[in-house]
Amino acid sequence: MPRDSDAPELGVVAIGRNEGERLRRCLESVRKQCELVVYVDSGSQDGSVALARGMGVEVVELDMSIPFTAARARNEGWKHLRELRPRLGFVQFVDGDCELQSGWIEAGMQALAARPDAVVVCGRRRERFRNATIYNRLCDIEWNTPIGETESCGGDALMRTKAFEQVGGFDPSLICGEEPDLCRRMRAQGHVILRIDADMTLHDAAMTRISQWWRRSMRSGFGAAASTFRNGAAAPRSDRRCVRGALLWSGGFPSLLAAGVLGAVLLGSLALALTVVGGAVAVILVQVLRIARNRTAPGEDTTDVRLYAASCMAAKLPQAIGILRFWRLRMRGITPRLIEYK
Repeated sequence: MPRDSDAPELGVVAIGRNEGERLRRCLESVRKQCELVVYVDSGSQDGSVALARGMGVEVVELDMSIPFTAARARNEGWKHLRELRPRLGFVQFVDGDCELQSGWIEAGMQALAARPDAVVVCGRRRERFRNATIYNRLCDIEWNTPIGETESCGGDALMRTKAFEQVGGFDPSLICGEEPDLCRRMRAQGHVILRIDADMTLHDAAMTRISQWWRRSMRSGFGAAASTFRNGAAAPRSDRRCVRGALLWSGGFPSLLAAGVLGAVLLGSLALALTVVGGAVAVILVQVLRIARNRTAPGEDTTDVRLYAASCMAAKLPQAIGILRFWRLRMRGITPRLIEYK
């Protein structure tokens, strides 16, 4: 991308582990839009390091004796960029299973130029194989967030390095939820996070089994619990809502249902027991319709909205398990390990 010689420079940090051909596509797409690229590898065994070096990309190999997190990998990549180019003004973070879409850097830079108060800009992440499985489709729907000012970005985002430095970068101790945490600290400094109407990356979730969806949902619950524990009322609304909803629908609601059914059984009324169960099902369906009605993402059809709403309710149980896992590890003083779904 052409730049004025006096303008602050831009670099890209890509992170990955055993991404294979996905990493090749990622680095090829990045090199088309930016010359300065650092790839951070986290113990790959598939030749990713040699692949990246063969493409002329700077490589940082993480010391795997230290617990790995994506946050730590991104920080290390950013530090290496700054060593290479001290005047670096902008950094694009991208995951190794993503392909940077043509024209994204230019679109992101224009958005930041138009909004001096914005320090992070992200766009539309799409699934490469959206309709291959229902789980890929759910990921694609999840990436479709409202346009405009927002609470946080995802792993792919373009940032001003001055603001990134100001808050100390990502928290390397977080095994998930590091992006909302970073954005929360940036917003506390008066900065703005933007999502613009432009394609940013093409992602390959590669989810083919319900067990992968389950673990991914567990991770979201774990991250939300960690966020609310660390930040209390200052935690992002999405995290507080996740914790409340998971505990209510996976704990409180089933308890009330069980009590109602037990009361009906003790009264010897099968009809009352069936009425209680039917009422519970009706309440769940009403909640699904409520989530669908409140969905404001652009360009989605009715089927996608309803599928998203149903998945939100289905995810309550694994999210609750993730929340309980956080507290169990916290109470035992155990350092959490990554919750990976692929």
